[in-house]
Amino acid sequence: MNVFAESNENEYVKRMELYTRTEAVTNIPWYYLAAIDQYERNVRQARRDIPKAEGLTGIYFKEEQWTGVLNPNKQDENPKTIALFNGLGTDGDGDGKASLKSDEDVLFSFAKLLLAYGTDHDNLKIGLWNYYKRDKAVRIIIGKADIYKHYGRLNLDEHAFPVPLNSTYSYRNTWGDARGWGGRRIHEGTDIFAGYGVPVRATSYGIVEMKGWNKYGGWRVGIRDINNNYHYYAHLSGFTKDLKVGQIVEPGMMIGGVGSSGYGPPGTSGKFPPHLHYGMYKDNGISEWSYDPYPHLKLWERQERKRK
Repeated sequence: MNVFAESNENEYVKRMELYTRTEAVTNIPWYYLAAIDQYERNVRQARRDIPKAEGLTGIYFKEEQWTGVLNPNKQDENPKTIALFNGLGTDGDGDGKASLKSDEDVLFSFAKLLLAYGTDHDNLKIGLWNYYKRDKAVRIIIGKADIYKHYGRLNLDEHAFPVPLNSTYSYRNTWGDARGWGGRRIHEGTDIFAGYGVPVRATSYGIVEMKGWNKYGGWRVGIRDINNNYHYYAHLSGFTKDLKVGQIVEPGMMIGGVGSSGYGPPGTSGKFPPHLHYGMYKDNGISEWSYDPYPHLKLWERQERKRK
């Protein structure tokens, strides 16, 4: 194990310790806490208007949220005066302070918000919606929680190339190229050309958010990973048997086959050579946008060849 990988693994261990300690106090399952924390960490990485996470937890509170909007002392760490001004900050580590610099205090304060609704799945969803006021945020967090619960660990960073490395395929960077069918637009992905029916695989740990037909993309699948990335697979020849929305997938798992579907009503196929359109989209807590998947594909291809 290299130094970087060992450092990451140590951080995962420390995060898990933090989640399980908070679970012991609040009875909120650790995987929900991990999902919230990961969602917020990813949002902070994608935004420029809020600071990046510096501690173990990625949860972000504004100072006025923490101390109370009317609190004249925005650096207040006294739990009693914070409570007096209806601030969200609480003492989670037992040191008598409610500090934004304490991972225990921050995570416990968020957990305390949810405790007002309950600790079961449905009430936690209600609590999350009342905090974020965004259905998509709740859906992404619940999806992450399902993934963490399924695998029982936080280290889910491995990736795979979308088609088997022993198959015949080719691709180049086509993100941003002009597209004319259906109106002027840019190409939001990379086309991987391969034979009809060549297996298409999940590239990451994630959950299937969408499956079906689109007049542009044909038979397509959308998978959300634990880093708020949405992976879009289009022009498939079909889906793997029993693949369904809500299903958890992992790197290398077959989800369908390379095809030439799309550009017409359901079932239209053969208007172009068989290929996989692979797109990536990032959610920042407010909106979602396309970005170039080509560098990631090259990296995952190299990593998988090295593993083999």
